[in-house]
Amino acid sequence: MNQKISITDRTKALAIRIVKACTFLDEKPGVCRTLSKQLLRSGTAIGANVREAQSAQSDKDFLSKLEIALKEERETEYWLEILIEAELVDKNKFESLLQETREVGKILVTSTRKVKDKINKLN
Repeated sequence: MNQKISITDRTKALAIRIVKACTFLDEKPGVCRTLSKQLLRSGTAIGANVREAQSAQSDKDFLSKLEIALKEERETEYWLEILIEAELVDKNKFESLLQETREVGKILVTSTRKVKDKINKLN
């Protein structure tokens, strides 16, 4: 049975992968530890903001939370690109994490557009 995974479950799973990646990075000396902290903050904030959006008080509040999640996704994507392109991590190990981050970003872009359209129709 092929069921779609909810965005809340998907971003939570992404956060767990980010935590594991950061645990690995923390074992390395120097710059990896610093970048790990940046990645941990942004990578876990995506799901936290998506989860917070579930309790939004209005469509505008919901949109705001999703837009924050999207900003965090873009920052996470950036840190992963830096780690890969600076050859601080094995590209093969981190490429799937980067791809999943980008996929979540696409979902958030689509979701924010739909909410914006809904808000604009009401105004």
